[in-house]
Amino acid sequence: MSWAKKKDVVQADKVLPFQPQRNTAGDAAKHSDPARQSLPPELSLRCDHVRPDNYSTESMDHAFKAYLARFTQGVTPFGLSSLFFNWWVHLAGSPAKHVQLMEKAQRKAAQLAITTSQQMLKGDADPCILPLGHDKRFDAPEWQNWPFSLIYQNFLLTQQWWYSATNDIDGMSRRDEQAVSFVTRQILDMMSPANSIWTNPEVIAKTIHEGGANLIRGAQNMIEDWEHAVSGKPPVGAEDYLPGRDVAVTPGKVVHRSHLFELIQYAPQTDTVAAEPILIVPAWIMKYYILDLSSHNSFVRYLVEQGHTVFMISWRNPDADDRDLGMADYLEAVGQALDAVGEVVPDAPINAVGYCLGGTLLATKAAQMARDHDDRLKTMSLLATQVDFKDPGELQLFISESEVSFLEHTMWDQGYLDTKQMAGAFQLLRSTDLIWSRYVHEYLMGGRQGMFDLMAWNADATRMPYKMHSEYLRSFYLDNALSQGQYEVGGKPVAITDISAPVFCVSTTGDHVAPWQSVYKLHLLSDTDITFVLTSGGHNAGIVSEPGHKGRSYQLTTTPHGMNYVAPEDWRAQAPLKDGSWWPEFVTWLGAQSSGKVKPPAMGRAGVDTTALVDAPGTYVFQR
Repeated sequence: MSWAKKKDVVQADKVLPFQPQRNTAGDAAKHSDPARQSLPPELSLRCDHVRPDNYSTESMDHAFKAYLARFTQGVTPFGLSSLFFNWWVHLAGSPAKHVQLMEKAQRKAAQLAITTSQQMLKGDADPCILPLGHDKRFDAPEWQNWPFSLIYQNFLLTQQWWYSATNDIDGMSRRDEQAVSFVTRQILDMMSPANSIWTNPEVIAKTIHEGGANLIRGAQNMIEDWEHAVSGKPPVGAEDYLPGRDVAVTPGKVVHRSHLFELIQYAPQTDTVAAEPILIVPAWIMKYYILDLSSHNSFVRYLVEQGHTVFMISWRNPDADDRDLGMADYLEAVGQALDAVGEVVPDAPINAVGYCLGGTLLATKAAQMARDHDDRLKTMSLLATQVDFKDPGELQLFISESEVSFLEHTMWDQGYLDTKQMAGAFQLLRSTDLIWSRYVHEYLMGGRQGMFDLMAWNADATRMPYKMHSEYLRSFYLDNALSQGQYEVGGKPVAITDISAPVFCVSTTGDHVAPWQSVYKLHLLSDTDITFVLTSGGHNAGIVSEPGHKGRSYQLTTTPHGMNYVAPEDWRAQAPLKDGSWWPEFVTWLGAQSSGKVKPPAMGRAGVDTTALVDAPGTYVFQR
């Protein structure tokens, strides 16, 4: 009996829910449980972590928590409750912290009173507190007039006090403190005076000037956005960025297709090309064309124009029928892509490039290949990629045991993690910029933010299969198995230290998904030459950093194999700062690794009828 597409295992009128197997050393002991051994082999393997006497009650948990997740956007209320209770108990047992917080409150109240009195008497006074550099909510001159200066400074002082109240608590782990502080900041940001008609002087002035027309336009914007959301339509303006017409327009051909991915080969644009082809493994959380946006900022087009043969994986957008696709399937897909590239360009090693989750997948595959003495990789390049997940930044709030378990129930109900649930989590990481500033601009001020290619791509999200996402979160984030040499591929562990191919690693200063200090940990795990780049920008904008892009800068050094480790902040202080894009540095690095130039290869695999396939960008990119 095949289990590839089965959603449930039915025995004696009981529904046995699938439970993802955890990749930990304790699994062997669990499989030796006598109660488990009484099950048929195929049922025992599919029911990890489930007692034989509670199969039917599991469905109750699935249904309840999946329904609850619709109201919480996939964020567990149980984990948050226990987290805040833990904070409250430890704070209650720290009288010295109470005294410190009382002193801070009195001092801040005095500072605010003095500043306010000076402003009222003199008409002008320096603020007692300034927003952080990235906080632009109170920059307008209107905020400096009384009483709005009092309102926003009181808010910032309150925000600062709560930061003190949620940090440096005796007995609490730093990870828990950061999570409590993050949630508290989200609540405060929601209550910001900038978000209210009555306390935002910019909104008041515009409303008076336009006689309320801005609020009417804002209501129309809100209704329009709501209609698009409930009907499943892309955001307003995104229809102007259609793949193959406006974005993802680099010429190419789909040369291989499987259930999980399409492989695109891009047409050569030079008379000769580097002997070694490039295979790009993008993240499957978003569509691949983040790396092939408009003609002026397409990473793919740039590489092709510089004389490289480029292949790109375009992942399938999974649905409920793909619920049982796991990490093993995605690793196998990378292997199939390598095989297909090898058929098009035989007898040539491959320059592999991975972006975000695709980079983690590529690093895992490269470690497996090194373990199995497969030397097809010439180099490995990782873009905004973590291989050590001990410190994932504020994203850790969504990766606790409680949160992952809650997500598993949610995904079990629908067979995948929905795009809206993922987008909601990432928006919370930058709620001031991605949620509240947009709320003020479009719904209170009545404006509309113009759509552009990167924003349209960001809205074109994909789903995540249940099994794969569960395995990924547990094995990589919770267990951090890859960095410890405990992640198994084909029944045997793999280790990053086995990779001997030179590495080009790019991280970004403003990355809220893969913090650059976490990405930098590759230096601790690798035994090969590492060229490390730290570029300005965020997780996406820092990677899509074409030559000529204003305001871009980067730092770059190469650490040869065997050189002593340098701490990340020390590295940043020492590495020279250069203006411009890191893309030319990458091309120069690839050139130094290349064995020379050759004639461009034919489009497609020898002996395979590529006319049965389609032109780039293929078909999977259009799946919604």
